[in-house]
Amino acid sequence: MKIHLTSVFVDDQEQALRFYTDVLGFVKKHDVPVGGADRWLTVVSPDAPEGPELLLEPSGHPAVGPYRSALVKDGIPAASFAVADVRAEYDRLRGLGVRFTQEPVEMGAVTVAVLDDTVGNLIQIMNGQ
Repeated sequence: MKIHLTSVFVDDQEQALRFYTDVLGFVKKHDVPVGGADRWLTVVSPDAPEGPELLLEPSGHPAVGPYRSALVKDGIPAASFAVADVRAEYDRLRGLGVRFTQEPVEMGAVTVAVLDDTVGNLIQIMNGQ
């Protein structure tokens, strides 16, 4: 068994696409209209274009608001992405204006940092690429 698709709920799919591609460096994989303004919109790592996809899922369902608000209030990331060097990625992203809610912290063999994805989620980056 392996992960094929996972998702994050986003307030604005177009803004999410810009952030996840232009800032974080993912690549758009699928962009299919599914009715109204919603799209089946996925991104992938440029290093693994056939690997797991991240669905930038519209946040319109009534359960999403309270769920995400609770996560953000408690500082819990909605997703975690591996990077080669957390401190270098932190510096690169800060230079692009990304807001972090947690600077890089060493936790044993792992270093983590948490950023705001601008569309309603906290995202953790960690070493381990």
